[in-house]
Amino acid sequence: GMYVRLAFSVAAHLEPDILIIDEVLAVGDAEFQKKCLGKMKEVTQKEGRTILFVSHNMDAIRKMCTSCILLDKGKIMFEGETEKALSKYINTRNGMEIKIKKGEKTLATYQKHGMDATKEIGTDDPVKIGRMVHGWITDFMCESPIIKMVVQGLHAVEMVRKLVGATMPSAAEMGTIRGDFSVDSAAAANRDKRSVHNLAHASETVEEAKKELMLWFAANELHDYKRAEEDIMF
Repeated sequence: GMYVRLAFSVAAHLEPDILIIDEVLAVGDAEFQKKCLGKMKEVTQKEGRTILFVSHNMDAIRKMCTSCILLDKGKIMFEGETEKALSKYINTRNGMEIKIKKGEKTLATYQKHGMDATKEIGTDDPVKIGRMVHGWITDFMCESPIIKMVVQGLHAVEMVRKLVGATMPSAAEMGTIRGDFSVDSAAAANRDKRSVHNLAHASETVEEAKKELMLWFAANELHDYKRAEEDIMF
């Protein structure tokens, strides 16, 4: 981390015509990341120099870049507008694996309830089904505003998932968000060709949470603070 900080500081003050920044935001705290973004904006906007910014931090890319190149195993997959590049990045990098898993789950639900997937939606191919489910979920997420938040602390992932309840509202315990406010199920959703209305998403693992933080939040939107009862509890 300290090596990257030093390297960035030296490179940023050498005044090169083209500055290549490779994953510099992957290290350091929020304050360091904020300073990096500020310096890069200064280099491009005030000094008129070019920055080749290599990153998986989509929020930073949105703020820094007017155009993007999407690479996959050394091959150029897309070159053009930033938002289009980010959309293709999500679909190509993580999308296929996710779609296959969702397709397999949906196919299993059809089979469990004695439903013929081919008859219902025209295919039993997990990839094609996964694409459909992805579209249903996207439609669901775009129906209304989304509230995003980060919870930090001991067993944060486990605690939040307990509050939210089981993924399927029909199986969630009463007293949880999904258990109290929805009765939806995979079978009902598949029948209606839509996403499960499970109201909330909660990261399943710490690793998943880290990826979602990069997707949904800028560094300056995350803040650490101490609750009054922490001194007593811990």
